[in-house]
Amino acid sequence: MEHSAAVWDCRAATEITKDLNGIDKIVLRNPRGASARVSLHGGRVTSWRNEQGEELLFSSSKANFKPPKAVRGGIPICFPQFGNCGSLEQHGFARNKIWTIDENPSPLSPNDSHGKSFIDLLLKPSEEDLKCWPHSFEFRLRVSLAADGSLTLLSRIRNVNGKPFGFSFAYHTYLSVSDVSEVRIEGLETLDYLDNLCQKERFTEQGDAITFESEVDRVYLSTPNVVAVLDHERKRTYVIRKEGLSDAVVWNPWEKKSKSMVDLGDVDYKQMLCVNGAAIEKPVTLKPGEEWTGRLEVSVVASTLSSEHFDLQTSNGF
Repeated sequence: MEHSAAVWDCRAATEITKDLNGIDKIVLRNPRGASARVSLHGGRVTSWRNEQGEELLFSSSKANFKPPKAVRGGIPICFPQFGNCGSLEQHGFARNKIWTIDENPSPLSPNDSHGKSFIDLLLKPSEEDLKCWPHSFEFRLRVSLAADGSLTLLSRIRNVNGKPFGFSFAYHTYLSVSDVSEVRIEGLETLDYLDNLCQKERFTEQGDAITFESEVDRVYLSTPNVVAVLDHERKRTYVIRKEGLSDAVVWNPWEKKSKSMVDLGDVDYKQMLCVNGAAIEKPVTLKPGEEWTGRLEVSVVASTLSSEHFDLQTSNGF
């Protein structure tokens, strides 16, 4: 049975419930049965399922879901700092805060709402936040699920401060994979990257594709708008499209580091791969009143459409 986007009730496709900690979570659905779940704890996408009900995002078997701890898995928001590249806590504070539902979001283009189920979230700094990072901002996040099952996160960060400020940012996307040693990434070959395992030393990618046989923690620089993650065993390719995010973080902790992480199972690393749209090497600077936009879209195609058939260079549009 065909479903028409014209008669699809986006409001009815959005449900608000509470998690085990009493925090609101939002369920988005599309006409074909795909779904996404978003928690107000961190503004984090916690689940993304295709129309067959298969989970596409990884969550740790040992994840701690109690605030204010960040939860390992899904798509945490790293702001206003990525990693330890500043004075704040690891990956900044946005992923640990309780967001609110934005009842009056500023207008977006029809492409960001038509035929999609979506939710708008809002984060403003608390007095506690302003003590450790003294800059006033409004962070608006729209999470949307399209009729084809693709997931989009659109962040808009506005400086409502009286002076300029800078920040780094990442969508820390945990993809669920069959076996990371059988996965490869295409679209980052020949690019320079900063290796976090070598004190951020700069190297140039030499392989035709990125494959995994040990720990990887890299920031690829000046990356294209489209990156593909090919999972051979599941005959599935994740296609990551991004705007406003010039860098791409690739991370897998592998066996040794996994055993030292209290919120990650010893063998969880085999079923996860992080490929993050990010702005790290050149932090974003906003003057008073200015707004920055960063968009990430993740979709899934069958492997018969990927690699040789999916043109990474010409498929940059949203």
